[in-house]
Amino acid sequence: MASGGGNYRNGTHRNSLKGTTTATDRPHSVNSNPSKHALKNKSLSSLGASSGLRKSSPGSLGGGTTKDEAGVPGRVRVAVRLRPRNAEESVADADFADCVELQPELKRLKLRKNNWDTDTYEFDEILTEFASQKRVYEVVAKPVVESVLDGYNGTVMAYGQTGTGKTYTLGRLGEEDAADRGIMVRAMEDILADVLPEDDSVSVSYLQLYMETLQDLLDPVNDNISIVEDPKSGDVSLPGATLVEIRDQQSFLELLRLGEAHRYAANTKLNAESSRSHAILMVHVKRSVKGREPAHLSENSNSTNMAKSRRPPLVRKGKLVVVDLAGSERIDKSGSEGHSLEEAKSINLSLSALGKCINALAENSAHVPVRDSKLTRLLQDSFGGTARTSLVITIGPSPRHRGETASTIMFGQRAMKVENMLKLKEEFDYKSLARRLGIQLDKLIMDHERKQKAFEYEIERITTDAQNQISEAERNYADALEKERLKYQENYMESIKKLEEKWMMNQQKQDGERKEHMVSTAEKVVELKKLLSKETSLRKAAEEEVNNLKSQLAQLKMSEESANSEILKLRKMLEDEAYKREKLEGEISMLQTQLLQISFEADETRRKLDGGGPGKVPGGLDSLISQVSPQLKDSGNGEKASIAKLFEHVGLQKILSLLEAEDADVRIHAVKVVANLAAEETNQQKIVEAGGLMSLLMLLASSEDETIHRVAAGAIANLAMNETNQELIMSQGGISLLSMTAANAEDPQTLRMVAGAIANLCGNDKLQTKLRGEGGIKALLGMVKCGHPDVLAQVARGIANFAKCESRAANQGSKTGRSLLIEDGALPWIVQNANNDASPIRRHIELALCHLAQHEVNAKDMISGGALWEMVRISQDCSREDIRTLAHRILTSSPTFLAELRRLRIEY
Repeated sequence: MASGGGNYRNGTHRNSLKGTTTATDRPHSVNSNPSKHALKNKSLSSLGASSGLRKSSPGSLGGGTTKDEAGVPGRVRVAVRLRPRNAEESVADADFADCVELQPELKRLKLRKNNWDTDTYEFDEILTEFASQKRVYEVVAKPVVESVLDGYNGTVMAYGQTGTGKTYTLGRLGEEDAADRGIMVRAMEDILADVLPEDDSVSVSYLQLYMETLQDLLDPVNDNISIVEDPKSGDVSLPGATLVEIRDQQSFLELLRLGEAHRYAANTKLNAESSRSHAILMVHVKRSVKGREPAHLSENSNSTNMAKSRRPPLVRKGKLVVVDLAGSERIDKSGSEGHSLEEAKSINLSLSALGKCINALAENSAHVPVRDSKLTRLLQDSFGGTARTSLVITIGPSPRHRGETASTIMFGQRAMKVENMLKLKEEFDYKSLARRLGIQLDKLIMDHERKQKAFEYEIERITTDAQNQISEAERNYADALEKERLKYQENYMESIKKLEEKWMMNQQKQDGERKEHMVSTAEKVVELKKLLSKETSLRKAAEEEVNNLKSQLAQLKMSEESANSEILKLRKMLEDEAYKREKLEGEISMLQTQLLQISFEADETRRKLDGGGPGKVPGGLDSLISQVSPQLKDSGNGEKASIAKLFEHVGLQKILSLLEAEDADVRIHAVKVVANLAAEETNQQKIVEAGGLMSLLMLLASSEDETIHRVAAGAIANLAMNETNQELIMSQGGISLLSMTAANAEDPQTLRMVAGAIANLCGNDKLQTKLRGEGGIKALLGMVKCGHPDVLAQVARGIANFAKCESRAANQGSKTGRSLLIEDGALPWIVQNANNDASPIRRHIELALCHLAQHEVNAKDMISGGALWEMVRISQDCSREDIRTLAHRILTSSPTFLAELRRLRIEY
């Protein structure tokens, strides 16, 4: 069959997409044996006249077109590419000729049926094994890319047996050699070179169809994308797929690398890297059409500039779909088994569904079974639809695979009979219009604001002028008022002068009257002398009264002497009391000396026990009294330990009072005695009732001595083994004090005591929220940086206790949501130490992981944090059977864990 023309454009020239269409041809098989059949070769015009153009077929994959929609017919173009022999074929088929013979100048190939008989087929293009990637792109894909840039949909697809070079033809990145770049890379280079970044946009989706499940290669989590079909236009869309805008070629290459990394592949006998899924690359090109207007707008010549600015711009939306089909294979040749066998079945079923659709379209069947597979639904527009489609079929030369090669060739022959009705995807860009109108609105608003500011400025100016006028009037009024005041002041001064003159005249009159008054004054002096004599007599009487008061004062002095003697008696009594006090202080000093001696002996005994052998001292300070008592027997009768004897004879209150002594050594030995007493359960209640717990907490808060911190924390740890004492410790701020002590401590033994106290508190169900809220969990996690095994063991025990309480609360329904341990960031440390060499640490961590995993809401965090692998290890390798059984039961009952194990293909 002759090709449809010299310029390979899917049956039409690029410039004729909007004009008159050319006739299309239909491929057919020709037997090349001259003894049986003559070569049948019809011209382009005769084939077009006999077959006709299918403008609207009810069975087409893309649906029919309406009478009002203009379209350009275009046949599916098919090219054949021959792969060269590989190393295996060069050895195995060395004595056999290739099963195909190519005649690229005639655009035909011959398929050998046997040594003397061949079948001849014609295609649109024949690409030999020496054809370069550039040549393949130019004859297969470039016309489709140019159509997409013009606003049409286009499809480039590769079909063939597995291992014949489909992925090489389409998806080769050319990282080592630029000449090896495939169709995907070269197509994007041409698209980016032709679009304008400021006006046009290019976006990409990359998907794979695996086992009839459409998955996103750019976002592997999105593994079940639905296919949506527009009921009006019949267009197929994938709203759930990731759409990435492309600005440069490098970002596109990164996306291809990311997608290829997520694509399924397997090693078969036919191909070391056989694709097990169909890959679909969708490139959306949106271009602005400048210099064109719709017909109904261009006819109105009287439209204003405002009306023109409100017209939406015209855009063209083209979509390029590049499909790398998984290779068809025969199970007996590929050797697929197990899961690979299921993959091969799914691939062959989808390719079979595609072949049925191609047959139906080629035969103008009324029904096309597009819903038999998701692959045919995705390719509705590519075969019998509105897209320009190019198909490259890849074949191999080996005679061993002649059947597969013949099947591939027949698929291409049938595809050449399918005709599409190309449609220009042109529409108004209302979003751009909205943006432009928004800019105009912003300008109008700015103009309005500018005028508003000018108006406000004018109002302000008028107001300022009015205020100036008012100020001028006020100044004029003040001047007038001042003149009036000066006038009244002058009148006032004149009135004063007149009054002074009148006063002088009155004064002269008064002088005469004064002389008369002096006569009467002399008479008054005589009367005053008489009064003075009376006063003298009264003074003498007062002096006598003073003498009487002096005698009374002497009597008071005598009473004062008697009072002084009484005071001397009281001083003597005070001296007696002071003597008694000194005696009591002496007794206290003796008691302190005994206490120091007993504490020293206890320390010596502990050191001897610590150095006596590899056996562990039971419970540290928690059981110190049990170690010291056998060593500190009374030398007289041997019945009681010295500390017990001191507790009995001195009393608990006096021992606790020494915790507040000024001498640091006294406080240290006193807190050691209290810690030893707290080791016995019979003494704990007495210590708490006597205020010993409060005193220990006050020592943590006030003392800076690390020895006191260590021993006090050990005593609190002993008291914290009782549930009632735990609530009392929490109510008195014990967690905050222990956390502060841990933050300031450097001695591992101090950290071990503090961690032990917090670990005991972690085992109380009622205190979970409060303990976490006051920083108990973060204090435990902060102590792990010490790295001491004893400290880590106590931290692990606390976390295990906390996780156990949380698991119990979740089972009872009193707790929902994620674990507080996970929220406080404990999971990474738990996973890191799940396989610790130290047995106590490992045992507690394994228990904590099991308790956390029992609550389903924690499963996702544990999977992302790597805890799933540790749970699998525990269920298989844990030395304790109960923990191993618990881990196995949790993994088999958790839907989330089971789903992740299946996703990772771990059989459990």
